[in-house]
Amino acid sequence: MVLGKAIAPGESRRMDLGIASLFTDAPAEVPVLVERADEPGPTVLITSGIHGDEVNGVEVVRQLISHKINRPARGTIICIPVVNVLGFIGKSRYFPDGRDLNRVFPGMANGSLASRVAHRFTTGVLPAADLCLDFHTGGADRYNAAQVRIAPDDPQLRTLADIFHAPFTLFESYIAGSYRETCGKLGIPVLLNESGMSMALDKDMAREAVDGTIRVLDHLGMLAPGIPVPVPQLPSIVVGQSKWVRAERSGFLHVKVAMHQQVEAGEVLCTVSDPYGSASLPLLAPRAGHVININQAPMVYEGDAIFNIAVQVES
Repeated sequence: MVLGKAIAPGESRRMDLGIASLFTDAPAEVPVLVERADEPGPTVLITSGIHGDEVNGVEVVRQLISHKINRPARGTIICIPVVNVLGFIGKSRYFPDGRDLNRVFPGMANGSLASRVAHRFTTGVLPAADLCLDFHTGGADRYNAAQVRIAPDDPQLRTLADIFHAPFTLFESYIAGSYRETCGKLGIPVLLNESGMSMALDKDMAREAVDGTIRVLDHLGMLAPGIPVPVPQLPSIVVGQSKWVRAERSGFLHVKVAMHQQVEAGEVLCTVSDPYGSASLPLLAPRAGHVININQAPMVYEGDAIFNIAVQVES
């Protein structure tokens, strides 16, 4: 059952999550695309756009649909390319009520607009899923290395993350009110992919995420015949812990290292300069690790998060 309706074997259906209309009274449709094979099997729920400005995640799901990867050989694949369509229309991370959808799950039927959408999703779509794949990017000006985030101490998720084979796999505990937390409470495994930054498309990272999805679907026996399974070209690094490095002064940001780069303790990560040419302060790596997030803002304030360094790794 999806949104209260049974999906017959072999059926393709476009449904609407059903949320508030626009101010003009025009409907704000949230398409839910369901593809069920004739042969029974698991149900995989694929989502993006929980944050309306994270367009690279939307591009990943768009490609899955465009290349018919979402048409399973067995089981069912549900795709919701843009969950937060109102934020997407406004190029905003948030709902029009100012709330972050990914902090109000599982939602309430009579709550805020974001909470109502979370409730509709949690009660109408999520119970059908056996596995969730959720696609995001870094927020604001922060650029994320391609990665999957999984709950620690979960062997099933570790296996799926290894098969997805993103450049980095991060162990991350659930955040209160998040979609991941709700999945965890319902016992539904979820892989969260982060690739790139908000309001930017990254062709290579999107392709990498599509390839990871193909490998997972192939592992589940759901991949349609004729779709090649990409072989990973690089090792995947498992991150046990990461640490943010913050600006120690305000000014212009001049980054000196690259994404994925392995840095040593004491290495210069960037300099922060005042606009008058009188001072330029280096920011040093507090310890060795891999760079998995870089702030792309041209100007930063003291205390802003600039880099995320993976400080405990295993290959």
